[in-house]
Amino acid sequence: MALLVIDFLVIVCALYAWGMTGWSESYDSAGTGPSSASRVALQASGLLIAGAIITGGGLLAKGWRIAGIVQLVVLGGAAALFSFAAGG
Repeated sequence: MALLVIDFLVIVCALYAWGMTGWSESYDSAGTGPSSASRVALQASGLLIAGAIITGGGLLAKGWRIAGIVQLVVLGGAAALFSFAAGG
C-alpha cells in the first residue's frame, strides 16, 4: 500500500512539472523547435517506465504477484499517458 502512495506522489510531481513547463512556455510566442513540455513528458515517461520495471519486476521476482502487477499497471499506464502527451 505504501508503494502505491509513493507511485501516485511521483506521478503527481511529474504531472505538476509537465504542467508548469507547458504553462510557462505559453508565454513564449516564438513557437519554433520542440517544446520543453514534450521533453519533460519524455523524461517523466522514462522515469515511470524505469520505476515500473524495477519495482514491479522486483516484486514479481519475490513472488508478490498482485503487488508487482499493480506496480506495473499503475506506473506503466502513467508512462504511456506521458508518452502520448509528448507526442510520441
